[in-house]
Amino acid sequence: MDPDLLLADLAAGKTAALARAISVVENGRPGFERLLAGVHRSLGHARRIGITGPPGAGKSTLVERLVLAYRAAGLRVGVIAIDPTSPFTGGALLGDRIRMESVALDEGVYIRSMASRGSLGGLATSTREVSDLLDAAGFDRIVVETVGVGQAEVDVSRMADTTVLVLVPESGDGIQTLKSGVMEAADIFAVNKADRPGADTLRHEIEVTLGIRRGNAYRNVPAHHGYRASRRAGAREEAEGARGADGRWEHAVVLTVAARGEGNDELMAALDRHHEWLARSGTLEQRRRRRMLERTREVVDRAARRWMWDESHADRLIAARLDEVVDGRLSPYDVATEVLDGLKQGARL
Repeated sequence: MDPDLLLADLAAGKTAALARAISVVENGRPGFERLLAGVHRSLGHARRIGITGPPGAGKSTLVERLVLAYRAAGLRVGVIAIDPTSPFTGGALLGDRIRMESVALDEGVYIRSMASRGSLGGLATSTREVSDLLDAAGFDRIVVETVGVGQAEVDVSRMADTTVLVLVPESGDGIQTLKSGVMEAADIFAVNKADRPGADTLRHEIEVTLGIRRGNAYRNVPAHHGYRASRRAGAREEAEGARGADGRWEHAVVLTVAARGEGNDELMAALDRHHEWLARSGTLEQRRRRRMLERTREVVDRAARRWMWDESHADRLIAARLDEVVDGRLSPYDVATEVLDGLKQGARL
C-alpha cells in the first residue's frame, strides 16, 4: 500500500480508493497512521451526526430517511453502520445496511458497515478515523449509526457534532428518562414508531426530565384555569428558536414514524437548528477542539502501549516475576511499579 498514491486517489474522489483507505485504517495495516496524518488538513467540512438508541428502535430506517432527504438537497452522505461482534465466536452480522437498500446504489451515498470488534460504547474502535476519511473524501454529512446501546454507552457523543437518541414508546416508564448516561448525551430526541400507544406520554416525560435538568420543567404546562400568555410573548419565545433563556441548547423532542417518513422534516429542521446553535454559540469549535484533544491522547496512548509491549522488556520482566505474583510474594501492583520505574529510568538515559 502506497499511502501517497492512496491519498491522491482519495482526494480525486475515487470510491475504490476510499474503500481501500477504510480497510487499511480499520485493520491497522502498515502506513495507516501516515494515511490519517495526510488527510488531517482536509477535515472540518462534513457535519457529523450520531444516531443512537436501543435495539429495535428503528435507527437504520430513520438513517435511510435522513439520507434520502439529504440527497434530495444535493448533499453527499457517508454512513457508518456499526453492528455488534459476538463475544463467543468473534463473528458479526453486518445487517444494518439491509434496511438502507433504497439508497445503497446512489453514487452520492457511501455506506460502510463495521463490526464493533468488542469495543464498548456503541462504536467500533476505528469509527472516528473512518469518519475522518469520509470527511476528507468530500462528503457533506456523515451519519454514524451505533450498535443498539444501553444507558451508559455514550461514546458517540464524543465523536459527533449532533447526537440523536432514538426511543420508542416501549422504552420503559418515566423513571428511565430520569437516569443518567445516554439521556444526558443526546442533543435531539426522536420518539420513533410514534403511531403506537404511549408516544405522546413518552415525549412529555422526556420534556419534563429535560425541564428538571434546566430548572424549567413546567414551562410548557398551561397555567391555572387555562390562562395562556399573550401571543406576543409566544412569538418572542418562538423567535428565540433553540436558544434557551440562559443561552443553552433547548433539546428538541420529535415524534417520527420512520417506516412512513413521518416527522422526518421536523427531525431535519431540529438538526439544522442545532448546527446553527453550535456555530453561533462557539460550541461547535469547542467540541471539535475537545475531539482533537481526545484523539491526540488516544494516538499517544496507542503508540506508548505499542512501544512498551513490542520494544521494551516489560513482558520479559513480568514473566520473570509471575511465579512470585502467583505465590503471593509480590502483587501485580509491585510488578507494575517495577516495570514503570524501569521505563522511567530508561527514558532518562
